[in-house]
Amino acid sequence: MKDDRGLYYYPFPSNKRVRMYVRQDSEDIQFRMWNQDDPTLWEAHAWVPYSAIVQAQAMYKGTGFDPHRAYDMNLARTLLKEQA
Repeated sequence: MKDDRGLYYYPFPSNKRVRMYVRQDSEDIQFRMWNQDDPTLWEAHAWVPYSAIVQAQAMYKGTGFDPHRAYDMNLARTLLKEQA
């Protein structure tokens, strides 16, 4: 899907109030979360390269926010490919 912020998917499909935006720069696919219930989230957090997400996934201990679930590289690649 696409809106004025760019390409996005729903990282938590049952919650349409949260979107994960994706873009491709010259080096990496990048992600940025938007939450309708937290308007400051978009401004407070910049685009995150997938290489940094891989590092976060390695540190994930199974509690709280699950980066494996939220940052879907396969879905991001598909969105970017469809746009090209």
